[in-house]
Amino acid sequence: MASSDLMFTPVGDLAARVRGGELSARELVQASLDRIEARDGALNAFVETDAERALETADGIEPGDQRPFAGVPIAIKANLPVEGLCMNFGSRFLQGHRPGHSAYLVRRLRDAGFVVVGVTNMPEFGILPTTEPRHTGPTRNPWDPERTPGGSSGGAAAAVAAGMVPIAHGNDGGGSIRIPAACTGLVGLKPSRGRVSRGPDLGDSFLVSDGVLSRTVADTAQMLDVLAGYEVGDATWAPRPIERYATAVRRDPGRLRVAMTAANPLDVDVDPECVRGMHQAAELLSAAGHEVEETAPAMPGRDALRLFVAVFGPAVSLGISYGELLAQRPPEDDEIEPLSRAIHEQSQRITSVGYLGAVAQLQALARGLVAFFAGYDLLLTPALAERPLAIGECDGLGEDPMADLARSGRFTPFTSLFNVTGQPAITVPIGFGEDNLPTTVQIVGKPLAEDTLLQVAAQMETARPWAHLRPPEG
Repeated sequence: MASSDLMFTPVGDLAARVRGGELSARELVQASLDRIEARDGALNAFVETDAERALETADGIEPGDQRPFAGVPIAIKANLPVEGLCMNFGSRFLQGHRPGHSAYLVRRLRDAGFVVVGVTNMPEFGILPTTEPRHTGPTRNPWDPERTPGGSSGGAAAAVAAGMVPIAHGNDGGGSIRIPAACTGLVGLKPSRGRVSRGPDLGDSFLVSDGVLSRTVADTAQMLDVLAGYEVGDATWAPRPIERYATAVRRDPGRLRVAMTAANPLDVDVDPECVRGMHQAAELLSAAGHEVEETAPAMPGRDALRLFVAVFGPAVSLGISYGELLAQRPPEDDEIEPLSRAIHEQSQRITSVGYLGAVAQLQALARGLVAFFAGYDLLLTPALAERPLAIGECDGLGEDPMADLARSGRFTPFTSLFNVTGQPAITVPIGFGEDNLPTTVQIVGKPLAEDTLLQVAAQMETARPWAHLRPPEG
């Protein structure tokens, strides 16, 4: 196998080759670093690489290493601490921040044998569903470099789609795993609230879940086994699954009731290609024996957007305040972007009681949405309302940055609802449009039902394989 093919290989297969001595960990990590050197200049997926330490780590991995992913390269998003590596949140204000510790998630990855090769790009403070930070520049979609790879885990998505790494970390506070997966033709699972620890720096989060972007459903299932579980001091956590996800994903889920809708809380029109993809997915699910019905939960309406911003905005503002704590000063005018500053200033006008009230109202809305799943096992929607946006169309850098925030909602009206409910949701590829860009759907499961989501996604993958498809080399 050519070294350029290795990064398109399932992570379990790569680890098996290292374990069996067919491939050394150094060769595998070097293949990743070579691909980054060859492709990242055009795509800008990485903030920085850590070649020397990655190769040193790889040299310590011998054949026979029983860790499940020994020697496999992985990248971490620039908002999660990795000791000694850049953690800039996509912002010039934090360009010099290099944490002295790693997140629990990073420790779990390393304990499983993964080798961190670098840090991926993201929009400033993870606000937008595009990845065009002023500080480090736009990340481009490997399928069409004039289009966005989505956000906020856009660097991670571009890195995996272009074969720079076989898998990458991401996190999702309003769709930030699912949206870039949809833009780049990958699998993107947002786990249930509390499934993956956010420690040691952060407590439980009402909106954000960590996970990965991968090429296959099996890879995603195996990674959830690595990342999921209680860590000491977690305030809340999801209960342990009955069996490993890598085992569950191979089981037949039985006949399920699937609701299908393109209705969305912003009541925006949906691109015909996105709707076509949803109907194609419904046909696949029907052929697999599931009962698919076109129906929708009661949508919370535009007031939900106001409440979401009232909760999401303070989370962004907290990141800026964290930067002020590190720098021991507020940011200069040119150190954060106009949209970040606008959200920060708006959030500071929200009282603590107002914030808690918004959370309470969102929780009440969530109960109504979750109740809908008493009659259905899954909800099928388009992943996006539009095709991946052109670079520069929604970057938050214009004279009216809050207009870009509203614009981003029209692009991605299907995802953030399920950050509010805390339910697991996954985006999976279904094909390509006439524009040669991936078409992807979202499947939402009952609370804590990642196993069912993965089983159904695997059925779709079997019926319409996608992992062998590659974007042009540019």
